[in-house]
Amino acid sequence: MAQKVKLSTIAEALGLSTATVSLALRDSPLVAEATRERIKEEARASGYIYNRRAASLRTSKSGIIGVCVHDMMNPFYGEILTAIERELDRQQHTFILCNHYDQLAKQRAFIDTMLQLGADGMIMSPAIGTPAADIRLAEENDLPVTLVARTVDGVEVPGFHGDDRRGMRLAVEHLIEKGHRRIAMVGGDDLTSTAREREAGYLAALEAADIEFKPEWRLKGARNRHGGFEAAPRLVALSPLPTAVVCYSDLVALGLMYGLSRAGLTPGEDIAVVGYDDIEEAEIATPSLTTVANGQSEVGRLAARSLLARLQGEDIPLGTQLITPTLRIRSSSEYRPFTLQRTEAASRHA
Repeated sequence: MAQKVKLSTIAEALGLSTATVSLALRDSPLVAEATRERIKEEARASGYIYNRRAASLRTSKSGIIGVCVHDMMNPFYGEILTAIERELDRQQHTFILCNHYDQLAKQRAFIDTMLQLGADGMIMSPAIGTPAADIRLAEENDLPVTLVARTVDGVEVPGFHGDDRRGMRLAVEHLIEKGHRRIAMVGGDDLTSTAREREAGYLAALEAADIEFKPEWRLKGARNRHGGFEAAPRLVALSPLPTAVVCYSDLVALGLMYGLSRAGLTPGEDIAVVGYDDIEEAEIATPSLTTVANGQSEVGRLAARSLLARLQGEDIPLGTQLITPTLRIRSSSEYRPFTLQRTEAASRHA
């Protein structure tokens, strides 16, 4: 059996100290770049494997960050994760990812695993129903937590997400300025802080414009494409038909536009549609989707930086920091007076 390559083996081959080799393999700026590359090349050639567990025993740091979100296949979370990864890479941290799919048991198992591995910290978008006790358990066992996208009542930890109430209000105000008075909201429910805040923004905008809210205008449901698609027949069945719709997310809006098209309505002409999140697909959809940019990349970047600073002993503000949203106006909400009049006339004669 081949003998295991040690740091001292590499040091002896290059005529360097073991300490220099160790620093170089950890990308320490104390070692000149040319020397670091020479050491890394020798390590690769000799088959040296960095022992993270041994290093963590020496430094009391594992270099591991746990990241737990609802579903990484959702482009919204994909953008957050990309930003987190970039920041962690700069500090030579590795992250382990968990999709909890809003399953508390799965999230709790992941927290337990991170505690067992001695992870340095966690960034998480908490599952629906996450109790404050679960966050406290991690914090009290030296696993600091930073929240993204969602909040948990009763805990004081750093958190970052878009200003959902303000963002949805921007979307509704845009439609009101276009002349719409019958504005529905599709997607989301009362189970997440995100959905509650977006609905609050929707209602606040209607109230400020002295538009009476109709309960049938609020079509709750899943937060994905299928949820939007399945809401289309329910929306079309309303009488009178709303002339505009704001959606919980871009995924809901895209699914809704498919459903409206199948029902014979043209989004952006027969009915205005606005999404939320400004995922990449929004700009290239047909029609291009008016939406609210919610700062996912900034959320991920700030969350990672906050956690890393906390691990370095810096005094980090607790509580939630809101990212200012921006309205992106595109074709799906174009105001066409003749179209609006035609839609209203069709509703009166339905």
